Amino acid sequence: MFKIGVFSKINRITVKTLRHYDEIGLLKPCFVDETTGYRYYSADQMPRLHRILALRQIGFSLNEIMAALEQDIDAGTMIKYLEGKQAEVARTIQSERAKLAQIVSYIDFLKQEECNMSYNIILKELPEVIVASMRTVIPNYDAFNTIYPKMGKYMMEQKCRCAVPEYCFTIYHDGEYRESDIDVEICQAVVEAGKDSDSVKFKKIDGVETAACVLHKGPYSTIGRAYGAAMKWIEDNNYEIAGPPRESYLDGIWNKEDPEEWLTEVQIPVKRVG
Repeated sequence: MFKIGVFSKINRITVKTLRHYDEIGLLKPCFVDETTGYRYYSADQMPRLHRILALRQIGFSLNEIMAALEQDIDAGTMIKYLEGKQAEVARTIQSERAKLAQIVSYIDFLKQEECNMSYNIILKELPEVIVASMRTVIPNYDAFNTIYPKMGKYMMEQKCRCAVPEYCFTIYHDGEYRESDIDVEICQAVVEAGKDSDSVKFKKIDGVETAACVLHKGPYSTIGRAYGAAMKWIEDNNYEIAGPPRESYLDGIWNKEDPEEWLTEVQIPVKRVG
């Protein structure tokens, strides 16, 4: 028999860990001196300890190890245990690789686009919403200044209640950047549908599982920088565009006089490639 200190040195495991294994019933000493309280272990216990250590090293929790050892499982069942852990580790590796790719992309972006350091791309879900919608083709982006007041007036007449938090956004249906004849859909999230008119329709817009989102602070004339940053991130991180982009308006001419203080979130539905 070996005293606990000697047993710990032979097996490269701390005395504290052996005491913890004893307390939880995972590996009890073969003998405890009632007078001194010293714990003793035998060579016959080493195979069990080595199995415990092997399972710990590949990521099994102590509860999982106890369950496996208490059932005295055969080789076939142990293989199933290990295959489950293998799949779990593979998923973790895939997730960490995705994070690593994002880190590398972000580093490259900061190095190459120092002037755009404020553009941080995140992935998030866009909720399902009921909206008051006005879809039209506008001659240019300045036309927004006439569309929004017209839509707002109709909503006030209908006493529409906006959703909380407020979500006002534009969907671009062209699928590409255009400077004229732009197919847009102006949307304001509401609590419930109202009465349709010739130009304003109420509808439900499905949620988006994953969208690459980036905040743009400043006038709409420079929002192309945010789109450029988002598109580069999407390409670098093995995503592809999965739907028409949106612009969600957080601060604008209605509450900020200085265009440099306007805040817009560009939201691009995406899906992973492969």
